[in-house]
Amino acid sequence: MATVAAQDLHMATIKAVSVFQSIKEAFKLDHQIRPPRLTHPGFPIVLRPLTMDDEDGWNEVRWRNNDWLAPWESGDPMHGGSITFNQWVQRQRRNEQHGVGVIFAIEYQMRIVGQISLGAIVYGAMRTGVVGYWVDQRCAGRGFAPMALAMLADWALGDPFGPALHRLEIAILPDNARSLAVVRKVGAHHEGLRERYMYVNGQWRDHVTFALLAEDMGQGFAARLAAAGSR
Repeated sequence: MATVAAQDLHMATIKAVSVFQSIKEAFKLDHQIRPPRLTHPGFPIVLRPLTMDDEDGWNEVRWRNNDWLAPWESGDPMHGGSITFNQWVQRQRRNEQHGVGVIFAIEYQMRIVGQISLGAIVYGAMRTGVVGYWVDQRCAGRGFAPMALAMLADWALGDPFGPALHRLEIAILPDNARSLAVVRKVGAHHEGLRERYMYVNGQWRDHVTFALLAEDMGQGFAARLAAAGSR
């Protein structure tokens, strides 16, 4: 009886170790993002990672547009402490290392004119992320935001060197007409209203949600957008 009990204990230990290894494999940090410089031959903009050297350029365009962006700006309801630009860039590098988010500068003629981000990335059975973007008021109406969204989607959903996600979500305030036009131009699916979804400008606000799916890429979101613009 003691021998049988010892064998049972041995087998149980093997199973426990196997389960532990499976869990460890599932959660290991193997999703590192290496954000590239993204271009498209039909577009005049470039998407590239922000660096420490961008502090002056980013600060100039972001804070010059503060009043323009304030009605749509999400915030922290717990009012956490502020961080420096360098700390923010360091946080971006950590997020990329852990595969949970990436931020690209939108660049036009060697100048930062906006930003597009991919965050809240989830892998496993969902493989999804949340997109946010803004563009300099001086560049409004040139199509830079839909170009940036299409380029980001091609990379995040279809590039073998990207995060290989299945779905991108974009949540927009119902009265943000410009942003609603962006997702429609790129062909995002309208998914419906999420009540009090995000804290914006001092209150919890409803958002209309849209999604871009890997199955909808075809020859590429950017290629389709560029072709539509040339008609």
